[in-house]
Amino acid sequence: MEEKTLSVRELFELDEETLKNLGEVTVEGWVRNNRNSGKVGFIALHDGTCFKSLQVVYDGDHPFFEEVSHYKMGSAVSFKGTIVLTPGMKQPFEMHATAVQLLGDVADDYPLQKKKTSFEYLRDLAYLRPRTNTFDALFRVRSVLAMGVHTFFQNNGFVYVHTPEITANDAEGAGSVFTVITDSKEDPINDFFGRRASLTVSGQLHVEAFALAFKDVYTFGPTFRAEKSNTPRHASEFWMIEPEMAFADLHDDMDCIESCIKFLIQWVLDRCPDEMDFFEKWIAPGVKEKLMHVLNAPFTKMEYTEGIKILQDAVKNGHKFENSNIYWGMDLQSEHERYLTEEYVKGPTFLINYPKEIKSFYMRENDDGKTVAAVDLLVPGEGEIVGGSQREERYDILKAKMDKLGNTKGLEWYLNLRKYGGCIHSGFGIGFDRLLMYITGIANIRDTEPYPRTSSALKY
Repeated sequence: MEEKTLSVRELFELDEETLKNLGEVTVEGWVRNNRNSGKVGFIALHDGTCFKSLQVVYDGDHPFFEEVSHYKMGSAVSFKGTIVLTPGMKQPFEMHATAVQLLGDVADDYPLQKKKTSFEYLRDLAYLRPRTNTFDALFRVRSVLAMGVHTFFQNNGFVYVHTPEITANDAEGAGSVFTVITDSKEDPINDFFGRRASLTVSGQLHVEAFALAFKDVYTFGPTFRAEKSNTPRHASEFWMIEPEMAFADLHDDMDCIESCIKFLIQWVLDRCPDEMDFFEKWIAPGVKEKLMHVLNAPFTKMEYTEGIKILQDAVKNGHKFENSNIYWGMDLQSEHERYLTEEYVKGPTFLINYPKEIKSFYMRENDDGKTVAAVDLLVPGEGEIVGGSQREERYDILKAKMDKLGNTKGLEWYLNLRKYGGCIHSGFGIGFDRLLMYITGIANIRDTEPYPRTSSALKY
């Protein structure tokens, strides 16, 4: 009979009848746990193909018992054995080992041991932390969520655009960019491109140009901000989901945002039940209920001006904010956003039409001359997770804004889009890593990225 090598995932996909008649199989993986009573031993074997582990039973009568009993956590092992159904037990089946081969031993100074380790400790072990239950679950959800992003936009007819990572402009106008230089001794900044270059802070401006050719487009990739913000929500390198839609106004934008967020949450819940159960039990109790609320609740629309009045009334009625100086024109903090979505609306909230002074130059100015057609999606438990706007399609108004800010040079091409068949168009941005935080309940962005990049932290 031909020897069969199966993954743990493949075993869990088989029905009971097939498992009973499987015969001897080989499974390769890493030891997650090893315990024995002197007469029988149990190894939790994990091969990375799914969140579950395979329980391998090794009997004290086997000549390899003594050797296997000393296999350490993290050892790479190949087991041959038969699959035995275990109805009524925690696991539906287990392997009874008949042969074993140690493929890779673990040194005594292996940093991951049975004892519980903190997230902060594991950040210093980014190359090993995927082997832990939490990061096994997290990075599996990250992979599934990324595929969900592409699936949503491809299913809705969007074209995927690869925008450049090296750029000559600062799309947000904030100036927090990483400059790209060479090792030239004469002119390290200008000698390669002939002008100052930086890592992109957003793919939006470039993808807007494609929207005016393909109608509905999106980009999904890494962006960079040279901000020394030591908070759980900020990183120097992070991924952004940035769609743009031609012939779409702010209301079309909000419709797309709502559909996208609901699709992505449902996508993860459907495909990662074991991982989400783990987060619910060990990381963020209540996270699944929170997500179901977003799925089932209507998304309320609220004017920024109305939001300010609600916050002012809350202060008058005795509510304490860290910043209780609420006034029209302020940039709302997370505590204000969360009050609106959690305490007042009690559900997902689109906050729209912000003062133009606190929003980016490319956002469409409203007829009142004071606000722009901007939108932030606020959700309970987090605050803002999506930001978008209708883009300014009127050449003269956009040029006046850019001239006032002094950022016209180098962005003439962006301005010219309004001269050459321009039309109304809208888009939004979702911080992929922050969305992952929201879905899993992980509290720090450094724990959602395989190798986090933050100020003074570049070990890998």
